[in-house]
Amino acid sequence: MSTIFSKIINKEIPADIVYESDTVLAFNDIRPQAPVHVLIIPKIEIPKVTDIKGSEHAALLGEMIDAANKIARDLSIADDGFRLVFNCGDNGGQEVYHLHLHLLAGRKMNWPPG
Repeated sequence: MSTIFSKIINKEIPADIVYESDTVLAFNDIRPQAPVHVLIIPKIEIPKVTDIKGSEHAALLGEMIDAANKIARDLSIADDGFRLVFNCGDNGGQEVYHLHLHLLAGRKMNWPPG
């Protein structure tokens, strides 16, 4: 399955990349929902949260969180706070079926979010 995120990983289409490692890529969302809206994706294809296999993907999920923390520090938003969100499935608001973590910041987040 090839998604727009796979094409970004393969550099087939451009993205405003803010972080990259061997396993994770992060870029600014083209339809931001907050002043800061970064998508953090694994470089392997995992369609959605329910496809995560605990022991197999635990380190990768940790790397995604580490990337979020690094990006938050680099953007000077770590102290003010930010929100991390995984959407899962149609009813969960997932539009691209390649696992992605939203990092949202730059304004007060409301609760409940939905």
